[in-house]
Amino acid sequence: MKDADREWVLRARGLTKVYGSGSAAVHALRGVDLEVARSEFIVLLGPSGSGKSTLLNILGGLDVASDGELRFGDLVLSGAGDDVLTAYRRRYVGFVFQFYNLIPSLTVLENVALVTDIVDDPMPADEAVALVDLTPRRDHFPAQLSGGEQQRVAIARAIVKRPQLLLCDEPTGALDYQTGKLVLEVIERINRELGTTAIVITHNAAIAGMADRVLHFGDGRIQRIESNERKVAPSALSW
Repeated sequence: MKDADREWVLRARGLTKVYGSGSAAVHALRGVDLEVARSEFIVLLGPSGSGKSTLLNILGGLDVASDGELRFGDLVLSGAGDDVLTAYRRRYVGFVFQFYNLIPSLTVLENVALVTDIVDDPMPADEAVALVDLTPRRDHFPAQLSGGEQQRVAIARAIVKRPQLLLCDEPTGALDYQTGKLVLEVIERINRELGTTAIVITHNAAIAGMADRVLHFGDGRIQRIESNERKVAPSALSW
């Protein structure tokens, strides 16, 4: 698809992020320009400390840039107040992290349903659980689940809001090879079937094969961008 035909959901221009000041200042982002299309699958690849998580947090409204411009559609996020960012996160963004952050005393279904009260048009919690293939485990507690199953609950909790963006920070980092591929299959399915724009951070270069575009990060910058003409199915990945 040509750039002129794309519907861009995120546009970043000159994003910088500086922590601290003076000689102790840490430059986490150094002028990042980025456009993300609707329904695109992007992988952010790079070493620890390269700025990937900082960028993801800013794109998701969890943090704000020190300088630069960020737009989600017509919504200007750069310089926005906490109320605007909170509404943006609730309405448009689903987060998946390396650690699952499930509530131990709630069942799978209850963990997923917990967030449906804060959005206008959630999908039924049972539907979200079914999308991650956990219906037989819907009444189990987190302690009764494997790590991969817990991560799939976290994905269901993220997508039950019907977010336009699914932001994943090392979603397979705590999982073994086979379990990690199952989680990637779920993320790919959400992207393909629901049209949810997905951005996935990873250290694992093999995962790049399943993306539409791969952003190689280093020293707070996008060093290069690669496009995949033929994407690899998660089941075919090996590392």
